[in-house]
Amino acid sequence: MGNALPLIIQLISGALGGNLAGSLMKKLSLGSVLNSIIGILGGGLGGQILNSIGAATSSGPGLDLGSIISNILGGGVGGGVVLAIIGLLKQAFGKKS
Repeated sequence: MGNALPLIIQLISGALGGNLAGSLMKKLSLGSVLNSIIGILGGGLGGQILNSIGAATSSGPGLDLGSIISNILGGGVGGGVVLAIIGLLKQAFGKKS
C-alpha cells in the first residue's frame, strides 16, 4: 500500500482538478461525471510525469509533506490540463461547417 498512496492522491486530485477546470471553463466542461473520469486519468498521468522527472519523490520510506503536495499539484494540474485538451478537441470536432 505504500506505493499506492501517491497514486491514490494523484487520482483524487485529478478528479478535483478536472471538475475545477470544468467549472472554470464552462464551454469545455463535459459534465461532472466525465470531468471526474477525465480528471482521474489526467491526474494519474500528470503525477507519473512528475515522478518520472523526479519532482515528486520522497527521501524516505514514507511520504513527506513535500511529496504529498507535489502529488496533489501534479494530479490536479494534470486533471485540469487533460480535461481542457479533450474539451477543446470535442469543440473542434463537434463543429459542423
